[in-house]
Amino acid sequence: MHFDLPLIWAIIILFGIMMYIMMDGFDLGIGILYPFFSEKSDRDVMMNTVAPVWDGNETWLVLGGAGLLAAFPLAYSVVLSAFYMPIILMLLALILRGVAFEFRFKAQEHERHFWDKAFILGSFAATFFQGMILGAYIHGIKVVDGVYAGGPLDWITPFSVFTALGLLVTYALLGSTWLIMKTSGELQTVSYRLARVMAFVLLVFIVAVSIWTPLLNEAIAARWFTLPNMLWLSPVPLMVTAFFVLLQKALAQKAHVTPFVYALALVFLGYLGLGISIWPHIIPPDISIYAAASPPESQRFALVGALIIIPLIIAYTAWGYYVFRGKVSAEDHYH
Repeated sequence: MHFDLPLIWAIIILFGIMMYIMMDGFDLGIGILYPFFSEKSDRDVMMNTVAPVWDGNETWLVLGGAGLLAAFPLAYSVVLSAFYMPIILMLLALILRGVAFEFRFKAQEHERHFWDKAFILGSFAATFFQGMILGAYIHGIKVVDGVYAGGPLDWITPFSVFTALGLLVTYALLGSTWLIMKTSGELQTVSYRLARVMAFVLLVFIVAVSIWTPLLNEAIAARWFTLPNMLWLSPVPLMVTAFFVLLQKALAQKAHVTPFVYALALVFLGYLGLGISIWPHIIPPDISIYAAASPPESQRFALVGALIIIPLIIAYTAWGYYVFRGKVSAEDHYH
């Protein structure tokens, strides 16, 4: 039986990255929203909502990187060469954030403000550089004879800065809707207000990126704005509009769970739109998953391990979220 191994691996990597964005996005969003909450008790509760799951969420980032190396080594070498600097800065920010997360609980009262600031900085910086990488990736990577041919700062463009700001808003929306689901009282009330604002700002970013991206690449413009593609792909923007309306209604009705679900749906649709725009190119604008694929023997060998480890990751992730379900309070944490 013949299997399209590059396609299978592309789906695995896309799934891993999607899971990272959706799951680590809301706990990075907690740090982004920290400046809006000055009370120690509120910040304690905010951290406690993600304490059991935040480090496990980052497993998906490791899976995506390892899968890229195993299945698409050309893409791995080119992407890392193009984005060494922002990737290193992102990882340093994640380390700072992780250290701040652990040390804040153990710090004395007069030292805690330092770790709060480190947590905010790490969350902002990690998200910002992820957004810069995303924008530069969409913009395209210059490759000559299978080697990155651009400069060390080519990732800094107006478009990549804009997508970085958009990702900050995206994670802030996920974080605020997560807090709505996991908290109560005044903290939840403020989260409702923040979520409503973030949703409107995110919609502006979605519209702007949807207009700007086709202007950067004629192939993307042709994919979205020529017939019959326009008809086939029209459900994507229509669903974005529908979920935005549903999110605003859920926030107005003071729903607890559905705002987070609708926010995740908006993020997924944005991710889907990106995938549609560049598919099947793993190195935009013109290197496909088939051109960048490793030998079939390597892909088969790695696939065996992936098919074993991915269900395990999903299982322990689901179990962790199930065990620590429910609201979090200042008194008894989970109940």
